[in-house]
Amino acid sequence: MTAHAEKFDPSSWHGNLNLVFARHQGATQLIHTQVQAPLKVQRPFYPEGEAVCHSVVLHTAGGIVGGDRLSQTVHLSPHAHALITTASAGKVYRSNGKEARQSIQIQVDDRACLEWLPQETIVFNGAVYRQELRVELAPHASWLGWEITRFGRSARGEMFLQGEWRSHTEVWQQGRPLWIDRQWLLGGEEICNSPHGLAGQPIVATLAWLGQPVPAEIVGKARMLWKTEECQGEAGVTPLISGLLCRYRGCSTSEVRNWFTDVWQLLRLSFLGRPSCPPRVWQKN
Repeated sequence: MTAHAEKFDPSSWHGNLNLVFARHQGATQLIHTQVQAPLKVQRPFYPEGEAVCHSVVLHTAGGIVGGDRLSQTVHLSPHAHALITTASAGKVYRSNGKEARQSIQIQVDDRACLEWLPQETIVFNGAVYRQELRVELAPHASWLGWEITRFGRSARGEMFLQGEWRSHTEVWQQGRPLWIDRQWLLGGEEICNSPHGLAGQPIVATLAWLGQPVPAEIVGKARMLWKTEECQGEAGVTPLISGLLCRYRGCSTSEVRNWFTDVWQLLRLSFLGRPSCPPRVWQKN
């Protein structure tokens, strides 16, 4: 099949989501929404007041399959503050021979802040998936994002022995790269067990805070929040040019999400002057 024919394959989803947030009289509002199935966004929530708009993105088809093309664009106008999560864990199913792709473009204007906190993604054995995320930050803008990925349905004993996963993330500010992260995982027993791969663990996760320098004291506190005596996974914290990076490799979604939530609370209090407010949709999962 040619690339042109695959692009317009009627059996695949070509979903789009376009969101624009703006601040007006102290309130952040979702002023523009454009959706194309299977992507959808719920009505905005304000569990911590009008200053921060919580939005939940849904994938109504239940998961991503080979040949799917999903595109999301998010724009925050100056001084807006939004938190975006997903309604449930994402699923990338076994490929039918085609690659599934998702592209996300985010623009955060002056003194705006976006918290991009999707729930776990489960990559089934045999999936072929590529995701690209690019964030453009204006001066004094900030972005906090995390990604938690489980390779194989480990509760069923499934490992990622076939398939391919690629993730490419870029965060820029005024033409300067703050963080560029490229990851590639080729399914196979060797990579599942290699210390340079999954090291026998099914989950890898990343949290990044970009837009402002992070003092050494905050980096130290983020490391202290990882309770090594109680936790089974591996974790690390690294300062970035204008931010902070946390990595995890382990076997427990709750373990990494608890740690990430603690770091999120630390960063929110330190830089935004407000405590974390977990979206209520997380309580259902």
